[in-house]
Amino acid sequence: MSSIFSGLPFLSRGSWEESRRVADILRKETVGGILLLVGALAALIWANTAWSDSYHALRETTVGPSALHMDLSLGTWAADGLLAIFFFVVGVELKREFVEGSLRDLRRAAMPVTAALGGMVVPALIFVAINARGGAEALNGWAVPTATDIAFAVAILAVIGAHLPSALRTFLLTLAVVDDLLAVTVIAVFYTDDVKLLFLGAALLPLLAFGFALQRGVNAWWVLAPLAVVTWWLVHESGVHATIAGVLLGFLVPVSRMVDGKKIPVAEHIEHRIRPLSAGVAVPVFAFFAAGVTVGGLTGLADALTDPISIGVIAGLVIGKVVGIFGVSYLVARFTRAHLDDELSWVDVFGVALLGGIGFTVSLLIGDLAYGAGTPAADHIKVAVLCGSLLSALCASSVLVVRNRTYRRIVALETVDDDGDGIPDVYQKGERHA
Repeated sequence: MSSIFSGLPFLSRGSWEESRRVADILRKETVGGILLLVGALAALIWANTAWSDSYHALRETTVGPSALHMDLSLGTWAADGLLAIFFFVVGVELKREFVEGSLRDLRRAAMPVTAALGGMVVPALIFVAINARGGAEALNGWAVPTATDIAFAVAILAVIGAHLPSALRTFLLTLAVVDDLLAVTVIAVFYTDDVKLLFLGAALLPLLAFGFALQRGVNAWWVLAPLAVVTWWLVHESGVHATIAGVLLGFLVPVSRMVDGKKIPVAEHIEHRIRPLSAGVAVPVFAFFAAGVTVGGLTGLADALTDPISIGVIAGLVIGKVVGIFGVSYLVARFTRAHLDDELSWVDVFGVALLGGIGFTVSLLIGDLAYGAGTPAADHIKVAVLCGSLLSALCASSVLVVRNRTYRRIVALETVDDDGDGIPDVYQKGERHA
């Protein structure tokens, strides 16, 4: 283990190309996160007014062809259909990270990967410890506090005005990417009850055709979209959660291909087209239908927050994420040769770990899968996720705002380009030093 981390600065800024890519992704996620917050807030307000019945009636409105078993409620369409678009972008981003991003280098990926694992295991253990006496049904939600919502987190950053240096931005994004991979695995393995292998096997045909078409340079939406929709429907019918189809389709997008001796960034082009649909429509609409829980006044709020399931989720997000991410990072650095970049301190790692406690999209999805959408337990999960995320956001803000002056100085250093070649000097110095 120590050989992997040997001599490696923890939270190093990486290359200029990678820094630009991460910054571009987080700018888009900021807009999506703000829209997510608007959608969730609108749902919460509507669901707790005198017109709450109309909100729930809207969410339960059924549309779709019954012959294909697609007569689903709008809430289910948002969770199974629209969220598949979000998971498609997740799949594309995972592929890019493994091929060209920070996850391609084992030495650089080891720290955020182990930190993400800690950020998953510790919240789950805390939830299980609190709900051990509740039986198997209560323990179904163990995975709810394990997920970090990157869009929500960067939206909080935009609000508080924290100018994270490139090293921290990369660390946060890598944490979120690994977190998404773990969440997808958990959903596929632990929240799939009855798998129909015939439908799952049939899904391979349009799935492979989708990947083959992209490899051959086919970009026409009227070819790719039907293949994606058929793959989604077959996975949905198989009993595996339909969002897994989105991840699989994203994995098959080639990062790049050569055309006449030129490298064409296929994944970047597709992500550029789909991410606005994901961040601007799919996730906010899902948030609107998922976050609308009728609390029932102070009594209802007290009942929700005193439920051991809710306590487990809040403790997992606010305490478990910090202990997992920060604790594992510190221990790895303590017992190996990994060390912090000279410009940063452990307070910065602590702040990012607090941001990791902001869970929303995947947490709400897992809550519904664990307890059933519309059940009292699922509604309590929603209240807990919102409260836990809010607490984590407030704690992260209190830490990161204090460091804003330092971050501004580092960010200013990262933009100096005295030789005017379009690449900040600090990145060129790093390359020459390497």
